[in-house]
Amino acid sequence: MSSRFLTAMPLAIRLSTALAALAALIGLTSLSARPACAAPANPVPAPLPDPETPYFSATAPLSMVLKNAQWFDGKGFQQGTLYVQDGRFTHKRPKGKPQRLMDFKGLFLLPPLADAHNHNLQTLWGFARFAPSYLRDGVFYAAMQCGEPKAIAEIRPIATQAASPEVIFSTVCITSSDGQPLAQLVGDEGKAKADEFIDKAVLVMDSAADVDKKWPQVTPRKTDWVKLIISRSESPELRNDPKLWGRLGLRPEVVPAIVKRAHQDGLKVVAQADTAADFNLAVQAGVDMLARLPGLVFFDGSHAERYRISAEASAEAARRRVSVITAIAASRYFDMPEATLAAVRLLQADNLQRLQEAKVPLLLGSDLYSGTALAELRQLDALGVIERANLLRIATIDTPKALFPKRRIGCFDEGCEASFLLLKNNPLKELETLDHIQMRVKQGRILSQ
Repeated sequence: MSSRFLTAMPLAIRLSTALAALAALIGLTSLSARPACAAPANPVPAPLPDPETPYFSATAPLSMVLKNAQWFDGKGFQQGTLYVQDGRFTHKRPKGKPQRLMDFKGLFLLPPLADAHNHNLQTLWGFARFAPSYLRDGVFYAAMQCGEPKAIAEIRPIATQAASPEVIFSTVCITSSDGQPLAQLVGDEGKAKADEFIDKAVLVMDSAADVDKKWPQVTPRKTDWVKLIISRSESPELRNDPKLWGRLGLRPEVVPAIVKRAHQDGLKVVAQADTAADFNLAVQAGVDMLARLPGLVFFDGSHAERYRISAEASAEAARRRVSVITAIAASRYFDMPEATLAAVRLLQADNLQRLQEAKVPLLLGSDLYSGTALAELRQLDALGVIERANLLRIATIDTPKALFPKRRIGCFDEGCEASFLLLKNNPLKELETLDHIQMRVKQGRILSQ
């Protein structure tokens, strides 16, 4: 990791530290469900290197011959010899003596994982603290869904380095004047401080006229995606409750106007949808992705039916090819009785089953401040709803391609980027083998701790 972190991490910019503290639980803090895990309000630089997650270095791209390889193709494992030249797989043996001749008999090759929803790499402090854990967990690709533009501008060059996870960033996060994450950004200082963040850390749009007026602010933010916050859109009366200021989301009539403008500019739109009604609104508005399943937590006094995705809504999402990022692992960080958490998990399993039956594209995302997509993978596997081969395909093929659609990743064919994890055991039979990765190769470079 670059030494520039040593001087850059103690950020004085209040926007950056506040956004780091939002982390995975952006905006979902309800009156009775408080997150049990969050970033420190005033982050102290992590020691470099962190003894629990050592930093990684990368070799130059190497020519390789991988004998007796077994590689995952989305369904099972193929067998044979693989060749690597100039950072890509090729069917031809490299010219001359290969720099690495390795016999992988009895071992397994899996494409790297991707995390389509997180927030912990969107400040320099967070990147320095957490980027090594991504590579440790085999997560080479990630999407950060609500970053402040100046902070992201500092990170982008670092996220292209060889020994770094590759990241796309949403620097356009749009909410209402009483919506998430304003309550989290102002903290104890209250509503009076909201102007410090409105149209700076997040964009606020309360009407179609606001969309037209403020859209010129979008392009300079150099975003990869546009992120929309939709929360409890079916309950407009909640806007009269001062205790919920800064915890709601966009008004329903504004969402289609934003999606239309974003698509006109060639931008993908990902929407947080907290309830089933929010899900329906986002799908009908034409978003490209849902940031997580409805029902991460049940709001005060509500029950599972408020968050249950209907068969009709699932079918419509499938027809429109709307992808749904899972992001269910963070439920365990909310302060709720075990019986309620069990009900949340049952609801999540039901929603996942319905989406699968409708053939809605699923993507892996964790929304975990202190974790990565590997924790999400474990949680999904524990639910037992997604067959393990499909789950690994989602994690290592579908999600990477969704984040970087113009690249040939998540494959072992001619011309594919030579990035893979070497595992001791077959992950289709023993998922825990991912806790003990034997080797990490990124674009033909061997990563070492």
